[in-house]
Amino acid sequence: MSSERDFIPLNICILTVSDTRTEADDKSGNTLRKLAEEAGHNVYEKAITPDDIYQIRAVVSQWIANDEVNVVITTGGTGVTGRDSTPEAVTPLLDKIIDGFGEMFRLLSYDLIGPSTMQSRAIAGVSNATYTFCLPGSTGACKDGWNKLISHQLDYRTRPCNMVELMPRLLEK
Repeated sequence: MSSERDFIPLNICILTVSDTRTEADDKSGNTLRKLAEEAGHNVYEKAITPDDIYQIRAVVSQWIANDEVNVVITTGGTGVTGRDSTPEAVTPLLDKIIDGFGEMFRLLSYDLIGPSTMQSRAIAGVSNATYTFCLPGSTGACKDGWNKLISHQLDYRTRPCNMVELMPRLLEK
């Protein structure tokens, strides 16, 4: 981090994808909220939606169409079971896929959970100048994804480069 730059707070939306979670027991979504706010960002909106490709896509579409939203983070639905459909819901909305995010997430996860990490389909990309990150539903995965990857890239002070400094150029043609 560089002390010569000021922190730039971003508007972040958090979506928990689950058929069973409620606001009262949404540990992963609430963990992401807490981490984002502790970092100095604004949680613009937080929601919970069932594991349904069209409901996920509807919420994420609404957020990426809103010029005030800078980042969308989803938690849940990135596994391989029949109900896990977050990547299928979000991928068609992405203008660009950030392959390195999924690769790095799985690399970091390997040290913690070994080859089980291959079941993770964590992805990230950019849509309408909005960064979108799709994390697994476990609280540990959310903490690792935020603390080891996302938080650094959403901090303008991170050197040599970060995603915040690229934001003004995301809509270039």
